Amino acid sequence: MQALRSAAVLLAVTTLLAGCGTITSPPSRPAPPNNQSKVVVNSLGMRFVPIPAGRFWMGSAEPAQELAKAYPLLEAERFAALSDEAPVHEVHISRPFYLGQHEVTVGQFRRFLAQSGYQPESVSDGTGGYGYNPQYDPATTQRGDAFEGRDTRYSWRNPGFKQADDHPVVNVTWNDAQALAQWLSQREGVRYRLPTEAEWEYACRAQTRTRYPHGDAPAALTQYANVFDQSTAPLWPKWKQHALPGNDGYVFTAPVGSYPPNAWGLHDMQGNVWEWVSDWHDEGYYAQSPTTDPQGPETGSVRVRRGGSWHTWAFYARCSYRNWNSPQTRYTLVGMRLLREWGPAVAKPD
Repeated sequence: MQALRSAAVLLAVTTLLAGCGTITSPPSRPAPPNNQSKVVVNSLGMRFVPIPAGRFWMGSAEPAQELAKAYPLLEAERFAALSDEAPVHEVHISRPFYLGQHEVTVGQFRRFLAQSGYQPESVSDGTGGYGYNPQYDPATTQRGDAFEGRDTRYSWRNPGFKQADDHPVVNVTWNDAQALAQWLSQREGVRYRLPTEAEWEYACRAQTRTRYPHGDAPAALTQYANVFDQSTAPLWPKWKQHALPGNDGYVFTAPVGSYPPNAWGLHDMQGNVWEWVSDWHDEGYYAQSPTTDPQGPETGSVRVRRGGSWHTWAFYARCSYRNWNSPQTRYTLVGMRLLREWGPAVAKPD
């Protein structure tokens, strides 16, 4: 697997709470808006929220000194390594679309496999995935990867910690996401796909310009997202100074929809699992990006993923932050969210 962008984002796992998924007495959170009448539900039980066409400012040009004030424990070089978030540029999303209200769940992915006969890459290529193992010591490996793998013990079925059917599926590749989208498109007569990077950030921001949909304050993330906090800090004492001061209620993945949605009714756009998008990554793409419906570079070697995960530091869960991996990457922190294109389904001929 291609090395992930930052060892700080993908933290080394130690020995506590093996297999544990929750912390008792999670914090109280604001009630979500009532938008149930707007949701479309597909044949796998995925819920899709309508996202209007519109314009927004994509990217970030926040000065390093301001970031240093907000994230005082991070090294200065981290703030200088964000050139791919600039320049900030206006983007026009010309067509409305539906975006998954939640990340694709374990149960939905299981039903897809049972009905389609598809084998995910962690199974079909015989190399497995990555997983949490309290006995695994990254220091004993050449790469020092945060998780054990690849190993055939690990796959979407087993990331090394407990998941229920309502948790986001992990250890899925970009190619697995493409297979799911293509199968749903053929089955339902409406096009499913991964969102473009621009569509993802547009939907994440939901007409905001702040670091997160809720505002600029990193500490408030524990009310809105499953990221690296006091529920996870005991597992990774080396990085405990970077844990948010609050408790989001979960050590590993949380059931989808556990936190309040953004203004457009989307849950977990920050944290829980990284989400594949359709684009190839190019460090300088924003400088030449089309204004209307940018699709990303025509070629590349790595695909973009967005949003952060359950052990991502707050700095890397900002709306504008970009990360990437090879399309074959399968990892304990990486999942997906699908887009359903606007319009009614077309009946398939008998």
